[in-house]
Formats: sequence, C-alpha cells, structure tokens
Amino acid sequence: MNTLIKSAFAAALLLGASSAALAVERGGTMTYGRYADSLFLDPVLNDANVDIWILSNLYDTLILPSDDGKGLVPGLATEWKVADDGMSVDLTLRDGIMFSDGSPITQDDVVWSLKRAANPDNGIWNFLLVAVDDVVANGDKGITIKLKHPDPAILAALTVFNAAIMPKKQFEASEGATDADKAKAFAEHPVGSGPFVLKSWERGSTMELVKNEHYWAKGEDGQPLPYLDGITFELLPDDATRILKLQSGEIDGAELIPYARVEELKNASGINMEMFPSTRIADVIMNVRPQIEGKDNPLSNEKVRQAMNYAANKEAIIQIVTHGVGTPMSSYMSSATPLHTGEGAVFPYDLDKAKQLMKEAGFENGFSTSILVLAGSQDEIGTATALQQMWAQIGIKLELQQVDNATRTQKYRDGVFDMRAGAWTDDIADPNEITSYYVYSKNIQAVHSGWKSDRADELFEASQKETDPKTRADQYAEIQKIYNATGPIIPLYETPYPVALNEKVHGFLQIPLGNNVFRAAWMDK
Repeated sequence: MNTLIKSAFAAALLLGASSAALAVERGGTMTYGRYADSLFLDPVLNDANVDIWILSNLYDTLILPSDDGKGLVPGLATEWKVADDGMSVDLTLRDGIMFSDGSPITQDDVVWSLKRAANPDNGIWNFLLVAVDDVVANGDKGITIKLKHPDPAILAALTVFNAAIMPKKQFEASEGATDADKAKAFAEHPVGSGPFVLKSWERGSTMELVKNEHYWAKGEDGQPLPYLDGITFELLPDDATRILKLQSGEIDGAELIPYARVEELKNASGINMEMFPSTRIADVIMNVRPQIEGKDNPLSNEKVRQAMNYAANKEAIIQIVTHGVGTPMSSYMSSATPLHTGEGAVFPYDLDKAKQLMKEAGFENGFSTSILVLAGSQDEIGTATALQQMWAQIGIKLELQQVDNATRTQKYRDGVFDMRAGAWTDDIADPNEITSYYVYSKNIQAVHSGWKSDRADELFEASQKETDPKTRADQYAEIQKIYNATGPIIPLYETPYPVALNEKVHGFLQIPLGNNVFRAAWMDK
C-alpha cells in the first residue's frame, strides 16, 4: 500500500501538454460565461458545483488530481507515502510555498486546515476524511496524518476541495464567534493558495479573479503560472445569451452549452466546441418524505417511483435533449466512476409495467406533482417537458416550475420540493463521495430526498474501512442494487462536458471530476 510520487515526474502531467505545439503568450483577461453564480467561497462549508468549480482556482490541496481525473500529482506536497499497515500517511511540503497575500504556508496551516475539514461539525464533506484521527507536523517540512483505520480512498480524498490548505491566522482573525461565522466573513475576501485571487464579486452579475503573484507552479516558459492576468466570470443563466455573447466575441468561453447547439458550434468559425470527458450524470431527484408541507406525498410510495421510472423513455430523452450525445445511466453513479456496476438503463421503458405499478400503488388515476428546473436552461426544460408528456400516459400531471439557482437550492436543502432536475459530477476518483451524497442517509438524508436504507448505510460504513478490493467491490455492487431498485431518483443519462471557447483560448481544461482548470490557460494577443 506504499505510494511515493516525485514532483519531477508529475509536473508534466499536472501542467499538461495541450499547448506544446504553440508558444504560450502571457497576459490578458479571459471572460467566461457561467450558468449560475457562486453562493459561498469556503472550501469546507458548501455543497454546490457553482462554488466547487471556482474553489479549485482559489485554493490548492496537498495533492492534485491528474488531468484525466484518475491519478494523483503533487500540489502543495511534493511526495507522500502510506504506511505499510495503512494507519498513517506521511507527506513532504513543497519549499517556499506562499498564500496569495505573500505569507508562508506553514505546517501549522496544513494541520489546522485538515483538522477543520475532518471535523464532523463542519459541512457535509467531512466524511471523506472520517478516518483521520490526528494531523501533526513532522520535522521541518513533513506532515503526518494518523488514521483511526485504514482508508482505501485517503490519498484521493486529499485532492478534494474541502481538503484545501487555508491560512489559519487570517481565518481566525475574521469576524465571528463560530467557525461558520468566521467562514462567512473570510469567504468575502479569501486568502488562498491557488493560482488566482478573488478581486471583486458583484453577486448576480460578475466575479473577477486576478493572478496569484505567489503561486508555486511554473509554466512551459519556466515562469510562475498562471499565464493569464485574470478571469472575469459573467453570470449568464440563459443558454442563448451565453452563446450569442460568445459568437459576438464579448466573452471568451461558455459552459453548459445545450446539446441542441453543439453541432452548430462545432461548425462555427472562430469557436472551438469542446466535449470534455466527464463523470457527469443527469437525473431527477424526488422528495420521498411521507408528507411535504403537511400534504401526503405520492412519491413516498416505492411502486410509484418505479412506475415513473418505467414510464420515462430514457432513450427518447437522450435523442430529444442531448441529440444522441448521452448514454443511459446504468446506476446512480457514472460508468466512469470506479466500482460502477450495471449495463443499459436501470429501468428500461415499459409503459404497461408502469401502469400496473401505479394500479398496485393505489394511484391508477394518477396525481399532480411538480419539478423545479433552472430558468433559461434548454436542457433541463427540454427534459422536464418530455417527462411531462411521458408521465401523462400514467395519469401524472407534472407542473414545471422555472426558478433561479439560488431559489431552487434553498428549496432543495429545506426539503420543500416535489422533484428537481439534478446533475452530479464526481470530485474524487472513488465511489464514496457520490454514495455518501446520494445513498448514505446520515449525511444529507440521501441527496436531500429523505430516502433511507439501513442495509445501504451499513454497507457504506463498512466500505469506508475496507482495504480488500474484491470485498469493497462487492459492497458497492450491493449498494447499487438496493439504490437502483428503490432509490429516490429517475436516472436519465450521462454526458461529456460541453464547453465552447473562442479559438484564441488555449490550455483551458475541464477534467472528468468537473474542475475548471484555468491555471495553464492562455490567449492569443
């Protein structure tokens, strides 16, 4: 179980070779169109992609994921080793590393950051570090993470955003009596260890990042990264507006391009339409609590959920919404996630079976329900409209409620929703993250749905300590079997990440774990 990685070997992997044929140019500000604004820029106390995909540009971790999302490369640590008995990890910090304000990154900062991330009172991602018993300094540059038990995913966990290294002194000097209060104040003007620094943030409009003059990594020209002077994120929730601004040259990149426009942009002059490999899934998340705001909830009935799954023609939705780009989900997790099992759609289309299940559930005449979709999202609205027509065949009347991201997120977290269009991307090359979020009831009540399986909880807890690969694979196979049959989602499809870029942009990468990597991006002058 020994792992030792040297920085010289991994530097090429980290920085990639996408720009090797061109001479990189420094300077300039890249403007990038986002579908939704961030909510809270603290690495530990958040659970939204709109935050996570910004955090990786503001903060660094000891270990970074490789560009293919499957491996590990040095970050703030240059090497690491797991003890033979699996009960500790030793890491060596990089020389001369600094935070964005020029203060040194110390062993004390690392110890404090990891202990804060592992604290069960802080956020929902602490389960990734649940095996951590203590973190201590070791010599001049060493860090030792002592474990309560062997953890098969501990190294991968150190690449995740919540394990980011933060400045203890600056954080603790922030206003507030509690960690949450201090985090709120600190996140308004964060001091990080990543390639960029937050300059300004006009909520609901724009966010400006500028280069971290003290960043440790070097580019192809031997000078410190990043190449760009900065990034300006523009909030453009409407898909068509993002594309128009890209076509006119007002912005340099745009995320979450609707699949109906992909082919058009592939053929457009001056634009590179990228389809980055991903672990992204699209689903519908159901609230399965017996009552919602005092009213009986038909979705709490397992047979109703199964009927809705059988009545949802996933292949048709893939053609309608993704124009054939997607593939059916064969589990709640992406087929690119380690230990995934299954082939084909979890529930193949079977309208007769759906009608029979509705009858058995006592809802032969159907019922009315609703789904929260993001206003301006062509893909979400298209998916919900297709489901509206499909479920009408089994008597279900579906109301589409188009809302902004902040409103939907709050209703979702508060448990006052019927259904919502959902999407997920792994942040770690291990199935434990999505399983904790979707399945494990003790975390966030299984993707905020209220679903619970004692057996699935038991299996997940056991898998967190299991180091035998076959036994752990068997545990996850059983978890998937339980959840796929009775869980609170309509698994729809998995797709690559569609990102459109002006042809003058080079070196931008969205890795399969979702991170938007701007540190090696550059633009033609």
